[in-house]
Amino acid sequence: MNGAMIVYILGQVLRIEGLLMLPSFAVGLIYGEQQGWVYLIWGLACVLLGAVISARKPQNTMIYLKEGCVSTALCWIVLSAFGATPFVLTGEIPRFIDAMFETVSGFTTTGSSILTDVEVVSHPSLFWRSFTHWIGGMGVLVFLLAVLPMAGGSQFQLMKAESPGPSVGKLVPKVGATARILYIIYFGMTVVTIVLLLLGGMDPFDAVTISFGTAGTGGFGVKADSCAGYSTYCIWVITIFMLLFGVNFNFYYFLTLRRFRDAFKMEEVRWYFIIVAAATGICFLTLVDEMRLFDAMTHSAFQVASIITTTGFATKDFNFWHSAAKTVLVMLMICGACAGSTGGGLKVSRMVVFVKSAVKEVDSYIHPRSVKRVKVEGRPVEHEIIRSINVYLTTYVLLFAASVFLVSLEGKDLITTFTAVAATINNIGPGLELVGPTGSFAHLTDLSKWTLIFDMLAGRLELFPMLILFHPTIWKQTFRHKARKCT
Repeated sequence: MNGAMIVYILGQVLRIEGLLMLPSFAVGLIYGEQQGWVYLIWGLACVLLGAVISARKPQNTMIYLKEGCVSTALCWIVLSAFGATPFVLTGEIPRFIDAMFETVSGFTTTGSSILTDVEVVSHPSLFWRSFTHWIGGMGVLVFLLAVLPMAGGSQFQLMKAESPGPSVGKLVPKVGATARILYIIYFGMTVVTIVLLLLGGMDPFDAVTISFGTAGTGGFGVKADSCAGYSTYCIWVITIFMLLFGVNFNFYYFLTLRRFRDAFKMEEVRWYFIIVAAATGICFLTLVDEMRLFDAMTHSAFQVASIITTTGFATKDFNFWHSAAKTVLVMLMICGACAGSTGGGLKVSRMVVFVKSAVKEVDSYIHPRSVKRVKVEGRPVEHEIIRSINVYLTTYVLLFAASVFLVSLEGKDLITTFTAVAATINNIGPGLELVGPTGSFAHLTDLSKWTLIFDMLAGRLELFPMLILFHPTIWKQTFRHKARKCT
């Protein structure tokens, strides 16, 4: 274990987080709110501490997948803990566990909240709360890779550990250049979203914070009614961009290079929009008797886009929707968006492989002597990828079941318990019943909150970077290395 390099990365991440708190101070100055000074002081403290920790760059900068997973998991824990502290210092979320829940929900782009009245929170805190979505959407380590020179292998292992999806590829030979391309696309689309919302008459502060939530597929609103109070134009802008941010970013990279054939050849993207269209149609049919046709289409499209991209915004309380519509939404929670997007969930690419593997298995019973392979985009899927996807699904189910059991101990109804876990492990935001779009997670016990905090982090980091922290070998190797250094 290259512990020195892990500590160095932690220091760099802490420095970046401190600098990213400074815009909240600027917001405080604009609105004349004293809470902004907390973000300035704490941000500078994080920069100073990070500088001390990463003052000496290790001679050996090479890290492998194991170190990459550990680094990623620890970075996100440290990021969340230090990011939660300003909420406690301002007194707006006095209990650390609640502040930690809110911050983890922000960085993991979940959008689940313990706040019962978001409108009493100061503008600097609301800005930081939404900004965590934007930071976590693409990943703070991806940003780090864009600016921090490192050994090539090390860069890829960090990116692989943090990036959502069953497999990670490089857009260009150098990982740092890939990270920069991703952030340019991400930043550009965010700016376009802000501009379009401003053109729709949305308040500048709301436009920026809602765009952060849309881009990061997070879902923190700055109004008590989430997005219900905005104009139909703004709702459709948010709907369209939620869907766009749920697309694999490789698609946009191909478009920028005018490689249209490669872009539209992506089978995952096609299935993503087919699922969206089908789910929207089902929800529309259940709502059409309750409201005007256009309103039914607006709310159906918005809510489907919000759930499948794991954003979590709401324009209606879907707790009162038809059971068929709610069932579709729960299924979308599990499905999630495309791999390589800012969305969570199992990912459409995995679902495509699951279905094709099942069809192949059924065919093998009918034609036992036939030899067929699972193909995606006309190319056979490697056995190693199918194996890793099956292992991921098994691990996902086991973690899901364990989390449901732990949350069920406090005695809430099954729908609340099940959807609370589904909403957090898939980084959705709202669930159903008590944790629905008009509810919150504030009423849960500390045990349930810690369980869901772990689920949010595990879901964002594709499970294994968090689970590896509990492997005894990791810590045995670390302590052995330290013992050798001492002797």
